[in-house]
Amino acid sequence: MTDHEAASPGTATESLPEPLLDAVEAARDRKADDLLVLDLRESDAFTDHFLICSGHSARQVTAIVDGIIARLKAVGVRPSNVEGYTEANWVLIDCFDFIVHVFTPDTRRFYALERLWGSAVRREM
Repeated sequence: MTDHEAASPGTATESLPEPLLDAVEAARDRKADDLLVLDLRESDAFTDHFLICSGHSARQVTAIVDGIIARLKAVGVRPSNVEGYTEANWVLIDCFDFIVHVFTPDTRRFYALERLWGSAVRREM
């Protein structure tokens, strides 16, 4: 079993895209907390998946983001946009088919994306 298979429970038809799994692994490598993937394909969302995770501080958030961007670049994926990097309370990495949200804990609780997208299929990572 590969790391990607272990990271994505369920049947093969429920598997997550490789670049998203690469982002999950990169976030884990940087010790991100509470990794969650929301599958938005059955909703009216503008993307297929959200990867949501937290860092303990703004410094860790930027480290997580740097790791994710480096890993995606290594597999040939270049985000179309990165927002919030300077403040590093909530950094959004837009990769078209999926969006990565990296939060500080207080900011994640405040915006509660998991609650806003409550109808999405949740995959604890």
